[in-house]
Amino acid sequence: MDVDAYLNRLGVAWPAEPDLATLRHLQERHLAAVPFENLSIHLGEPIELTEDALFGKIVRRRRGGFCYELNGLFAALLRSLGYDASLHAAQVFRPDGTLGPPLDHAAIVVSLDEDWLVDVGFGRFSRHPLRLSGVDAQSDPDGEFLVLDAPHGDLDVLQDGKPQYRLERRPRPLSDFIPMAWWQSTSPSSHFTKSLTCSRPTSQGRVTLSGDRLIETVDGVRHEVVLESQAAIRLAYRVYFGLALTRLPTPPGESPLTSGELSPTLP
Repeated sequence: MDVDAYLNRLGVAWPAEPDLATLRHLQERHLAAVPFENLSIHLGEPIELTEDALFGKIVRRRRGGFCYELNGLFAALLRSLGYDASLHAAQVFRPDGTLGPPLDHAAIVVSLDEDWLVDVGFGRFSRHPLRLSGVDAQSDPDGEFLVLDAPHGDLDVLQDGKPQYRLERRPRPLSDFIPMAWWQSTSPSSHFTKSLTCSRPTSQGRVTLSGDRLIETVDGVRHEVVLESQAAIRLAYRVYFGLALTRLPTPPGESPLTSGELSPTLP
């Protein structure tokens, strides 16, 4: 782990102490600097869950990723900085209230004076660590969060009153998530193969690029525009997310040619 390079990717100076204030700052900066994106799935790139591969993608190539990648590498950084950080599996709640499969999501638990939930890989979620032992609602720039006891010692995490996921208490190594990461990136039933997204929070809300649709939320007001050329889409990836793509990802249901996969890179 080249900690200096990772911190530079986040725009963060070397922290003095592995405390809660530093953890909060690191989480905020990670969310702002490293987008939540599933472009690899639609670029035909393999998802490799090793620290070396993730460091090469997220830090060296300045890309983003989805939960297993983002939280997997961020947990390694936190450990390198002196935190007691571990990965934990979660099942994501579907819109109908049922639970997704085991290891559907990977999140981080950091043990300080008490346990804190840290998640930089769930899209729109808390920007700050959440107290896992808290019984009251916890306010955050992206909503109000509540952590409730669930069966078998698990924990349910709610955002604005809606269940988001059920978190396991037991820690897991990154390798435990390899089979589900493969399923998520290859199955026609996976949400990630059905959609194309790149998203990150901003100081005033959030910005998302979904195929050719650029969506910005500013102070609670949603603005959406359809980008009408491949050049405009490439420029949006670069300006809003810092991604200098050599080719565009193929949206679900389109061929590589229609998505501009063979088009030249913008200078």
